[in-house]
Amino acid sequence: MERALTQMFCLHNWGGDTETAAAIRRTVEALLEHGAVVRNLENLGERTLPYKMSKHNQRHSSGGYFLVDFDARPTIIPTMLDHLGRDIDVIRPTILKHRTPTTDETCPGLVQPNYEEKLYSKRK
Repeated sequence: MERALTQMFCLHNWGGDTETAAAIRRTVEALLEHGAVVRNLENLGERTLPYKMSKHNQRHSSGGYFLVDFDARPTIIPTMLDHLGRDIDVIRPTILKHRTPTTDETCPGLVQPNYEEKLYSKRK
């Protein structure tokens, strides 16, 4: 089965540097256990949530955001969402599939029309 470039966006409970690192480490290790290849990990830091969220019987008004780019089979996505849903530090996980480029050709840009050719063709 073909692997697809996928991006996971997670909102986690912000509990300090060590707890945040442990939550991210657990998430990445779960991806690796399911056969994914992690390409990039980006911690976007702590931010105030756009609205209050409840998860695992707790109300959250701020949280930490991080992005994980990985290659994986599409069949592991439901398993990962289930795993992240049970993780007490993850408030809201989202997994998106990246579009693969259809061609490797570069865009030639705007092509200037030949105005002289149009002008002379109308005179004939």
